[in-house]
Amino acid sequence: MRNEFINRLTEHAAADDRIFLLCGDLGYSVLETFAERFPERFVNVGIAEQNMVGVAAGLAMDGWRVFTYSIVNFAVTRCLEQLRNDVCHHGLNVTTVAVGGGFAYGAQGYTHHGSEDIAFARMLPGMQVVVPADPAEAEAAADFAAENQGPAYIRLARGREAPLHEEAIGPLANFRCLADTGAEVAILACGPVAGEAMAAAKSLGDGGVVGARVFSLPAVNRIDPADLRRMVAGARLVVTTEEHTAYGGLGSQVAELLADAGDGPPLLRLGIDHANRTIVGSQTHLRSLNGLDAPTMADAIRNHPALR
Repeated sequence: MRNEFINRLTEHAAADDRIFLLCGDLGYSVLETFAERFPERFVNVGIAEQNMVGVAAGLAMDGWRVFTYSIVNFAVTRCLEQLRNDVCHHGLNVTTVAVGGGFAYGAQGYTHHGSEDIAFARMLPGMQVVVPADPAEAEAAADFAAENQGPAYIRLARGREAPLHEEAIGPLANFRCLADTGAEVAILACGPVAGEAMAAAKSLGDGGVVGARVFSLPAVNRIDPADLRRMVAGARLVVTTEEHTAYGGLGSQVAELLADAGDGPPLLRLGIDHANRTIVGSQTHLRSLNGLDAPTMADAIRNHPALR
């Protein structure tokens, strides 16, 4: 996913000489193509992410379209004040590209787990938050970021994510249906965990037990209420799933929209449980531990009171 994003960004940089890329001493085997083609528009600032955002803001004030690149917690959490005051307060064309969402760096522990970043970014003024589910959505996210006016946050996984779309998807959409076995349950997902949601829907649908539709919502804070009503129409249960806390991210965004509408089915929010934050393991293990693997997800849906 990160390779597809950077490769597409490199294509845009060839057509737009305002695009500038900064990184915080990482991205090896990913950023070289951009750096070699546009050495005058690439700077490795070193392990100094807060300074990187300050440099990005200064470049943007001078007319550049700036992209910063780092691991999730270093790109967002460490730089929250600089993003808030330097970038968002001034509405600058700075896109924060972060890799390693959720448990992608699972074995390195909580310091490297991306579990609150969507919430932080979603609260910042004017910040567009995009969480691609697969390489095709990552390419669409790069297209979006190259044209977007103002701050943006693109949350990528670490690499080698399975494609969930059979072909290129064109412009970034607020939502796309990935699977449809029936209308009883609407599963709304952001990020690669949408693949687990698709597998859970298949498990639920086998034998005609519970029909489910799975939607990918990469543009987390641009969900149109009318689109949401169409996604949940006829559902007895709405489920959100994200490799992020169940609070502050997609789950909270959907809960807020449903509450504002004053109606809708019950909502089940699946996400990272902070009670497990001291546990170290692979991404697969940590997903399972937090109920974000397909079997556990299917069980939670199947046993929900709304479906009894």
